[in-house]
Amino acid sequence: MVLGCATITFRLSDCHSLKEKRKIIKSVIARVRTHFNAAAAEVALNDVHQRAVLGIAVVGNAQNIINSTLDKIIEFIENMHLAEIIDTDMEIMVL
Repeated sequence: MVLGCATITFRLSDCHSLKEKRKIIKSVIARVRTHFNAAAAEVALNDVHQRAVLGIAVVGNAQNIINSTLDKIIEFIENMHLAEIIDTDMEIMVL
């Protein structure tokens, strides 16, 4: 079993309230869950309205497929143009 985890840090420069931020983050999470078989959640900076950290997890049986899926998810989020990605971190664990 292979587990892939990614954390994506966003800058939301146009957000002026937590309500706006949560609307954008919920949209990103919903789209990721719809298009990919992945778990996603906001994992840090919950009370900062211009930054967000999203955690994404994918489980499978081949390391190259998990790596490819995480890359596709990050590219998919970039192409949404809802927020600027300022940092990404991926980790793949073989269990």
